[in-house]
Amino acid sequence: MKDFDHLMSVWQAQPKQDQLSVDEVLKQVKKGIRSITSQLYWGVVAMIAMLALTFFILFFFVFQSWLTYVGIIIMLVTMLLYAVMIIRNYRILNKRDATINPTEYLQDLKEYQKKRAKIVGWFYYLYVLLISLGLSLYFVEVLKGATIYYKIAVYGLTIIWIFFLTFYYKKRIFKNEEEKLNLIIEKLERLQGQFE
Repeated sequence: MKDFDHLMSVWQAQPKQDQLSVDEVLKQVKKGIRSITSQLYWGVVAMIAMLALTFFILFFFVFQSWLTYVGIIIMLVTMLLYAVMIIRNYRILNKRDATINPTEYLQDLKEYQKKRAKIVGWFYYLYVLLISLGLSLYFVEVLKGATIYYKIAVYGLTIIWIFFLTFYYKKRIFKNEEEKLNLIIEKLERLQGQFE
């Protein structure tokens, strides 16, 4: 019985979790979401610029090989799909206000996080694979007259760039977004728990 009393005193001596200020949490949530949507916005801007450049190359340059056109079209379709995905994510995060209904907003964020995790897992690798295939087909004709050293340099730098984006940049960017989302979701859950 003595151990039970000791255990109860230790349990009661535990510091209680601080009550979260609703205004402060909602400010932090808005700031975190604004940070993520800002990243997505600039991703959309960059993707639109790349799509415009690819359209320009496709329609205003003349190539001899049909493989070059296939490579450009593969890149164009892949970038278009990625742009649509980024715009969709931007709209999902930007469409609601956390202050109107935090419970629904929390459920939307959880749903977004699940979908984002699935897409990040397989779509990013598919995106890199298709862009690489498109670039390879494009470079066949573009580098036809180049020296072997120039070809090796271009292909080597392209491969290094793709590996950098795939194995370093992707992890860093998506991990940062995941941490922000987890923090936002945790704060909203704690806030929701205070009112139950």
